[in-house]
Amino acid sequence: MCEHENIDEDIRIWLARARGNLALAKTTMATGIFWEDLCFNAQQAAEKAFKAVFLHKGIRFRFIHDLHELITELQRNGVEVPEELYGAAGLTEYAVETRYPGGREPVSEEEYHEAVQTAERVLLWAESIIGS
Repeated sequence: MCEHENIDEDIRIWLARARGNLALAKTTMATGIFWEDLCFNAQQAAEKAFKAVFLHKGIRFRFIHDLHELITELQRNGVEVPEELYGAAGLTEYAVETRYPGGREPVSEEEYHEAVQTAERVLLWAESIIGS
């Protein structure tokens, strides 16, 4: 967990970075962009939004990409994560596995849209918890 004097500023920055990753995930107009790379940014948006909630609640977190573990740890610490956000754990594969060529089928446009929608839901939930 971040150890800074101004926790509100830290939370603001984590949410801003989550919004930035979500904006990048929605950048589909440039030539040569892969769905996998956009999905990576969707995963990062969700991860940073979850971690902003950790900060807001004063819960320590590990610097990991595993969204299932982050969701589980929030719940273990008494944070109610809506069931509709459990699917965000599926974004974890975009953190590492799909970022490199080979080893997996390419991400489809449909999977991309689902990843962005999931990240948006996580960010909206985090903002509602934090009150920003």
